[in-house]
Amino acid sequence: MTKNIKTPKNALAIFAHPDDMDFSSSGTIAKWVAKGTEVTYLVCTDGSKGSDDPTMTPRRLAAIRRKEQRDAAKILGVRDVIFLGRRDGELAADLKLKEEIVRVIRMKKPELVITLDPAFFYSLARGFINHSDHRAAGQAAMDAVFPLARDRLNFPQHEKRGLAPHKVKTLFLVSFDAPSHWEDIDTTIEKKISALTVHKSQVGPEALKRIRARGRLLGKKAGMRYAEGFKRIDIG
Repeated sequence: MTKNIKTPKNALAIFAHPDDMDFSSSGTIAKWVAKGTEVTYLVCTDGSKGSDDPTMTPRRLAAIRRKEQRDAAKILGVRDVIFLGRRDGELAADLKLKEEIVRVIRMKKPELVITLDPAFFYSLARGFINHSDHRAAGQAAMDAVFPLARDRLNFPQHEKRGLAPHKVKTLFLVSFDAPSHWEDIDTTIEKKISALTVHKSQVGPEALKRIRARGRLLGKKAGMRYAEGFKRIDIG
């Protein structure tokens, strides 16, 4: 078990939908930003399918969710939000997606990458099935981190554009059920809640209560008041 790594100089958060990273990791991100970390959000899909409103259209929802994500990022101090615009519900960890992620890694040169755990399919305890887009985003991100972004002969067109290979030092995989690393978010839990509140198309009062309760549960396991959990891989 590990806790509270040294604050990274810069970090890249790669996720499937607007709000994914705010649900899972925004307390940690807000804490790092307050200490000087430069954080970039990379959103793979347009989030255009997540609504039960019979009057909603995919195009309108995508625009709403893009604005919600930008507004939430401002609350956290995340200055750069990149949208790849893939269709919600159709994300695949194909070579094109991996190339797009590698390009951002080589452009931003993050010390640390946070993404979704592609090995997480379901939770019996929570009665939860993980979205296929989450798994695809996580798989593509892991492959982009290692070995694709590291090895210069992958996507040689990048080098022609001045983007050199880059080696990410640390990978955080979001883990609600079986974390091996915890980050203390006692000082940033309210900022996390504020960021989630901005996602009005997706998040209601009950969801906010669950997020706060989960933060307390993870904190209890880690000997903290509130925590977020990850699987941490220090890449040799």
